[in-house]
Amino acid sequence: MSHKLPTINAEELLSCPMPPTRFIIDQLLPQGLHILAGATKIGKSWLALALCLCVAKGESLWSFAAQKCGVLYLCLEDSYQRIRCRLLDLTEDAPDTLYFSVMSAQLHNGLEQQIEQFLSEHPDTGLVVIDTLQRVRGSGDNGNPYANDYRDIGTLKALADKHRIAILLIHHVRKLRSDDPMDMISGTNGISGATDTNFVLMKTSRSENTATLYCTGRDIVYRELRLEFDSETHLWNLLSDDCPQTMQPDARLLSLLSEVLRQQPAISVPAATLLKIIAPDDVARLTPNLLSRRIRKNVDTLGKNGIMVSFRKSNGERLICLKRVDGADLPTVEKIAPIDPAGVSSTRSAP
Repeated sequence: MSHKLPTINAEELLSCPMPPTRFIIDQLLPQGLHILAGATKIGKSWLALALCLCVAKGESLWSFAAQKCGVLYLCLEDSYQRIRCRLLDLTEDAPDTLYFSVMSAQLHNGLEQQIEQFLSEHPDTGLVVIDTLQRVRGSGDNGNPYANDYRDIGTLKALADKHRIAILLIHHVRKLRSDDPMDMISGTNGISGATDTNFVLMKTSRSENTATLYCTGRDIVYRELRLEFDSETHLWNLLSDDCPQTMQPDARLLSLLSEVLRQQPAISVPAATLLKIIAPDDVARLTPNLLSRRIRKNVDTLGKNGIMVSFRKSNGERLICLKRVDGADLPTVEKIAPIDPAGVSSTRSAP
């Protein structure tokens, strides 16, 4: 076994083509490992089941579009009878791409292999929900709670990253309240710090039917969603979203690049040259580096709109290569698909 440290230099890393972050639910649930935490009986499982149905059907969750894909829901605190009753409460059109299990092995004792086998048999799976995290954990093999938490979370994160799927862990919160909702997540920082995204569902009092879903993560902007639980439909409905309007998708970039490719099918130029071509009036405000970064972060969305993007180096200069897809109907200003707002810098993003 080689003990050499694998490395890559900065220039190679910038030139290396990498797939963009896959979002199972736009702006809310990317690929990776995530936690949804809340008090006992607050309605976490109702929210999780509704989320699973939206993803399996390809329907929006509130105002957030979902990518249609297969879903595995491990309901380890329920029976099939209870799950069936909940499904009947939520829908009469249950998709056959949503799978349930009420029993599983534990972490480090077969669970990883069970999920791997399911993914191999159902390659369209994009979301796995484990309800609850504690049900798949053992007692730990040492007296260091932080090390145990970090090891367990790290194992699940590695699984999510390997298959580019989202794994959502349903978890509990502490009984003692904190000013920071993220500090309410039960366990050590080895849990909340090792995940990609944390969601905390909190009520001001148990008798209320409204709650706030606090959302923070590495690939999403911080937001607080005000929700109301409908006891008739058993759905959490969105009342408000505090995410500012400045975080809405930047459609102008797509419009400007589309205009360039209407005049010529392909172009390969440095960022500074491209900036002068597409937005000469913005040269003082928008730097070549910022333009390049926005394009890199929106490769997937640009591709969906008929613009293929690549990067290469020639004669010491780094070039942005844009190509119009044959037969693509490039969007006009009136017909613009959203660009992922991750390309817009924000102080509200999680570290």
